[in-house]
Amino acid sequence: MFSVMPASAVRIRDLRKTFGPVEAVAGVDLDIGDGEFFSMLGPSGSGKTTVLRLIAGFERPTSGTIELGGRDVTSLAPFDRDVNTVFQDYALFPHLDVLRNVEYGLKVRRVPKAERRERALEALRSVRLDGLGSRRPAELSGGQRQRVALARALVNEPKVLLLDEPLGALDLKLREEMQVELKSIQRRAGITFVFVTHDQEEALTLSDRIAVLDGGRVQQVGTPAEVYERPATEFVAGFVGTTNRIGEVCVRPEKIHVHAGGADEPGAPDTGDRQALGTVAEVVYAGAVTRFVIDLESGDRVVALEQNLRTSSMDVLGRRGARVRISWHEAHEFHVSGAGAAPAPTP
Repeated sequence: MFSVMPASAVRIRDLRKTFGPVEAVAGVDLDIGDGEFFSMLGPSGSGKTTVLRLIAGFERPTSGTIELGGRDVTSLAPFDRDVNTVFQDYALFPHLDVLRNVEYGLKVRRVPKAERRERALEALRSVRLDGLGSRRPAELSGGQRQRVALARALVNEPKVLLLDEPLGALDLKLREEMQVELKSIQRRAGITFVFVTHDQEEALTLSDRIAVLDGGRVQQVGTPAEVYERPATEFVAGFVGTTNRIGEVCVRPEKIHVHAGGADEPGAPDTGDRQALGTVAEVVYAGAVTRFVIDLESGDRVVALEQNLRTSSMDVLGRRGARVRISWHEAHEFHVSGAGAAPAPTP
């Protein structure tokens, strides 16, 4: 007997979208699994938001196909697709209280009042906002408004939830808190999240898998570890974190160890089978870590990260201009494809 593979939550084949002479999406293929937290990561203009809008039905593709749960929805209107979208600006109704905001989609679908009230209350409980149903959006914090928008989307029980940079308007601390909250909500809900962001750390933190886009094309799809540790192209290596090119290989900054005293350091620990000599050009103290920008004798410039376990800002800042030896393990080297040099490290 032949086994039948389960349908992907989202299946995209040769998806293209042009706006006049501009090809915003240039032949994208993606398979997103049921219950997966899948992120599309890329800079502005990479095509990630356009792909999301095509999945939602807000844009029609120039060519290609979109399937949701095995059903071809390429030509269907947004309301005929089993998806909901959460936007960066939340799009809440300011004149309605929280409970009625969450109920709204169910009301449009003519769900009986008692049922929609119970489902809305359960949705608010799922995002830890029970007890706030009578408040207006203006009376809530940014993080609370974001959770109301999530509850309003989740209450419709979509197969796929689309999120277009939903945390972009939050300050850093709240954004980090909401990242943890968002992943927790997704696990409890058990539905597919397709998340658009330009923030590399956010994508690495949240995702089961990441698609990195540039120029309307998918550069790489993989788990956060695969994308970070083994980038497939020059673009991915430079966009997802910082990459040092040392000769013909690339090494991440946190894999490089910095030893004071250059080649003559006595009793240096064995922290790598590769070594190079250089001079510290710049020191950037960032609290938990320090970034060293080092000019090597080979002519390469690299960035190294060092945790501030036993040092103070005065200690590390005093190393500017110092002669140093760096080391790293061969196992932490990687090669990337693509023309041109890897992006130069910045302080």
